[in-house]
Amino acid sequence: MNPLHFKRLHNLIWTLIYGGLLCVVVSLFVVRTDEPLAIAMAVIGALVAGAGVVLIFIRSKYKDV
Repeated sequence: MNPLHFKRLHNLIWTLIYGGLLCVVVSLFVVRTDEPLAIAMAVIGALVAGAGVVLIFIRSKYKDV
């Protein structure tokens, strides 16, 4: 992998983690008005953040360029 791929992967990882966590936090406010939507948002946000964590593990297996 060249440095550009590492930079893009790094950006994707943190976008997924922070986006997923933001979705979970927003679901805490939505639960007051629409509980099924809040549960769906929390699950999707957790899965997206989990995908970011998995990408961190995958990134750690590559040697730095």
